[in-house]
Amino acid sequence: MLLPRILTALVGAPLVLAAVHFGGVFYTAFVAAVIIFCLYEYGLILLTGGKGVNRLSLIIFGALMLIAALAARAPVPAGLNLPDNLPGFFIALSLAGVFLLEILSPKRSLERVANTFLGVMLIPWALAHLISIRLIEPYGEYFTYILFISVWVNDIAAYFVGTKLGRHRLNKEVSPKKSWEGAVGGLIFGVAAAVLGAAIVILGQISDLAESLIKRSANVKDSSGALPGHGGFLDRFDAFLLCAPAVYYLILWMI
Repeated sequence: MLLPRILTALVGAPLVLAAVHFGGVFYTAFVAAVIIFCLYEYGLILLTGGKGVNRLSLIIFGALMLIAALAARAPVPAGLNLPDNLPGFFIALSLAGVFLLEILSPKRSLERVANTFLGVMLIPWALAHLISIRLIEPYGEYFTYILFISVWVNDIAAYFVGTKLGRHRLNKEVSPKKSWEGAVGGLIFGVAAAVLGAAIVILGQISDLAESLIKRSANVKDSSGALPGHGGFLDRFDAFLLCAPAVYYLILWMI
């Protein structure tokens, strides 16, 4: 299990760092692709567990939420005047759209609405902040490196410390393999990796548990097998779901 994990990381990490470095359309396309895969896996998890979800709404309004998040922060081309309340309008439109498609569905249920809108808000809106952080001038590239490297260092440290020393489980029902020893090890090494490390590591671990809660509710171990040794895209990027938005606003507050 360790070898596929290492090989995937050796291929994936340079690609991510290259995308961060080039920025612009290349990096935006990378994050957008990650969001699409994560939305697909989120729908797959719930369907596998017999949970209600509208996958058509996930894709349509997930894309709309990504646009809304970017419209709130991305530079506006010269000559293009966008209303200040455009992101709020997209959010309201997404909520109405999820309800409308559910009303028209023969499998309509409130659970499907709740599960669908959770995915629409949690994944595209949250992960779009990876793009927002990269757009912060003049140090967006630097801050994005900090975020990714801190999460990776935390994951690696938590994995090895937890494997060797883990005795006390964080929450057996939610994530059977995660231990307090691994969490502390990840925190120590993650904080050492960056000034923002504490916020990134703590929120990243909470985010990881949040994704584990979704999987456990559907009795699913991994979101998919797309990334050997790491599970799926949602498994690999789950730490960013809660920490990316928080880190973005923390950076704005700091500068």
